[in-house]
Amino acid sequence: MIPITDLLTKKPVQASAPCRIDSGGTWDIKALALPLEAVNPTTVNIALSLRTRAVLHPFEEGKVKIRSTGFDHPETGFIDRLPFDTRFGLFFAAVSFFGFHGVEIRIDSESPIRSAMGGSSTALVALIKALSKVSVMVSGKGYVRREILHLAYHLEDGVSGGNCGIQDQAAAVYGGVHQWEWCYRNRSAPLRKIPLLDPEGRKALSRRLLIIYSGKRHTSSETNLRWIRDFLSGSTRARWIRANQTVRRFGRAVHQGDWKLAAALLREEMSIRREVTPGAITPFTEELIEQAEEVGCGARFAGAGAGGSLWAVGSLKNIERLRERWSASAERVKGARLLDCRVDSAGVR
Repeated sequence: MIPITDLLTKKPVQASAPCRIDSGGTWDIKALALPLEAVNPTTVNIALSLRTRAVLHPFEEGKVKIRSTGFDHPETGFIDRLPFDTRFGLFFAAVSFFGFHGVEIRIDSESPIRSAMGGSSTALVALIKALSKVSVMVSGKGYVRREILHLAYHLEDGVSGGNCGIQDQAAAVYGGVHQWEWCYRNRSAPLRKIPLLDPEGRKALSRRLLIIYSGKRHTSSETNLRWIRDFLSGSTRARWIRANQTVRRFGRAVHQGDWKLAAALLREEMSIRREVTPGAITPFTEELIEQAEEVGCGARFAGAGAGGSLWAVGSLKNIERLRERWSASAERVKGARLLDCRVDSAGVR
């Protein structure tokens, strides 16, 4: 166990990572992707400039303290018995892995709490990067991006009890706009990263994106478990496969900058999602999706939905029309608001 109080007294250490929106999420979960690897499971995700920061400050030796914006109370534990089953248990597990103590961790997110944009995974990636910076100071050894992704995914999957995907951590680590192919049988490379847009393409997409927070916090665990149970029973599997094919075509449309086709394919995926994931849609988010479709855009809930955020893509003209409609709708719902952001190119840093 390594005390880092003195090191942090000289200067706090920080790191940040971007959140994400996605098409084809859930396919990154092994229960879906591994048995059906023959259909080439895929997810497209877009990292956003709404970043989460983890800042390490000095604290009492032998202890670790964690606080986060959006949560009223911090948590403190002794290094030899840090709790992994509390609200901040995942972050305690990361500190335990590195063996550091005498640290207070402050997490600050620019995205709304529980907005379905990968918040806890993004915070974990940022924290691991910050702890890796300290590791370099202490021992000369840090972690490169692929190692941060590997550690973040397996920590979260292990602490959560399984059925955790990897796309949230992947977007946080690498940023940008990617098509991911999930191939878990390959022990050395369980995912394939396919960049879809160059810098100019990312700027073009940023102008054609609209993201709104619905005002309602989401809880993904119960929703995901229900989807997985239905998939394992076979009752929804054929429609999941259809959705996967649509997402692959969506990735090609984004790569080609065909925003009209991308919007149409997002509408197609959403149509299938209405059938296989009805619990992900609330009356208000259904209203927002319908508004997007009425003006020629495509819209989808982020992550597991059930509140949280939605995002839309379309032509410049149609996105501006939708901006007006979503702005008016947000004014009627407490906490709802458009989110000012763009595609993030940097990833964790």
